[in-house]
Amino acid sequence: MDNLGGLLDAPRARGAFALRNVMSEPWSLRILAESPLTLIAGVAGDCWVVPDQGEAVRVGPGDIAVTRAPDHYNCADSPTTSPMVVIHPGQNCCDLEGKSVLDSMTHGIRTWGNDPDGDTVFLVGAYEHLSDISDRLLRALPPVISLSKDEWESPLVPLLSKEVVKDEPGQAAVLDRLLDLLVTAVLKAWFAKNDANRPQWWRFQGDRIVENALGLMHDHPARQWTMASLASECGASRASLARRFSDLVGEPPMTFLKNWRMALAADLLCLPNETVGTVSEKVGYSSPYAFSAAFKRVRGVSPADHRVQSHA
Repeated sequence: MDNLGGLLDAPRARGAFALRNVMSEPWSLRILAESPLTLIAGVAGDCWVVPDQGEAVRVGPGDIAVTRAPDHYNCADSPTTSPMVVIHPGQNCCDLEGKSVLDSMTHGIRTWGNDPDGDTVFLVGAYEHLSDISDRLLRALPPVISLSKDEWESPLVPLLSKEVVKDEPGQAAVLDRLLDLLVTAVLKAWFAKNDANRPQWWRFQGDRIVENALGLMHDHPARQWTMASLASECGASRASLARRFSDLVGEPPMTFLKNWRMALAADLLCLPNETVGTVSEKVGYSSPYAFSAAFKRVRGVSPADHRVQSHA
């Protein structure tokens, strides 16, 4: 598994927020929701994503933008249009006086806006509970990234446009998986064309030893890795692996492994069929007690408290 694939493969959207927006000018939304990651895909007309810090981004038909928390931004018909509606955490939408506009702006299944026949249509998909596994990736992203239709094309956007307005059994799961696929494809395409913005671990994928070490730890987190066994599997000496890994990834192999295990455990603990015992086995700890102690040292909360917080 390649490094980007390893970071994007494990996280899964759980009850992601998906919506088809239909608007007529003038309109402007103030986004304070702080969703960990939000995708905005243009279908018809133009909208602008205007971050509090940085340049405004136009999203036309076929274009796509991704925003990341905790930065706030406006989404509007023009960079200069003042906000008329505020989107708070939990996707709570209110007018400037704080009154809910949810009912008045809802026009059918997952369809929302100031005019059901508006000329501007765009899709929004927001992760509400993004796994910590993607923290390393998100730290490498600016507040807003974008791709134009000339730079990137995918059948996933038309498919999401069709699926988002359906009300069928299991539809929420379908939308979650579509959003996962779409975000993965967008980020891969964006990193491919923005070499200067690639995180350090991405730029050095050509180092076979470091890439092999990362792949082994990603794919087999439960193995009782030592520097000696990891170096042997990679065909390198312990000193060479330690030096190259630290130089290229930014931390020693065993530190990376510890953080990877805890991030993976944090994601697994959110699943209803997993227990502290099963998770401890899957991330390489000899007992639930040892795992719980390590998890609290790294994450600051016990596994049980993390599970409660993730479902709050």
